[in-house]
Amino acid sequence: MSVPGVEIVAGNPEEPPDDSPAVAGQRNVEMVTLAVILSFALLMAWDNWRTGARWESTGPQAGYFPFYVSLILAGACIFGLVGQLRRLREEDKPFVRVNQFKRVMQVFLPTLLFVPVTQYLGLYVASFALVTGFMYFVGHIKAWKAVLTGYVFSLLIFLLFEVAFSVIMPKGPLERAFGY
Repeated sequence: MSVPGVEIVAGNPEEPPDDSPAVAGQRNVEMVTLAVILSFALLMAWDNWRTGARWESTGPQAGYFPFYVSLILAGACIFGLVGQLRRLREEDKPFVRVNQFKRVMQVFLPTLLFVPVTQYLGLYVASFALVTGFMYFVGHIKAWKAVLTGYVFSLLIFLLFEVAFSVIMPKGPLERAFGY
């Protein structure tokens, strides 16, 4: 049964409140996001106009529908930017704080590194390293449990992709050593 007005927050209840300084304000993030989407919408409008956004005797040209969708998107972005500019004198709320940003980077950076590591070590070794690393460093799970889970996970996806479905996945030196 839901109770109105009660907020559910995921996290450690013993963790002290996050009062670290803000990395970015909510208004700045919203304005940058709206500006980027507006730029994309204007680029799409121009490209679809160039492609053909008119009505012909046989019906609409190729860019007709996307042109008008991009105009609607651009209009929504302009509306949002004007709304944000009107609130410039109001106090800005923090979008993300330093401690929150550190936690996001703990997940983002290893995931970003996963892609190039996969090219050199193969999908299965890189997956083992990613799962094991997350469990040990981020989740603070005992090393033997992290290694065992990473191994079982990598073995299962190997069996699923390579053996059961014969899907070609990026392979590294370890897989080549075993003849795959």
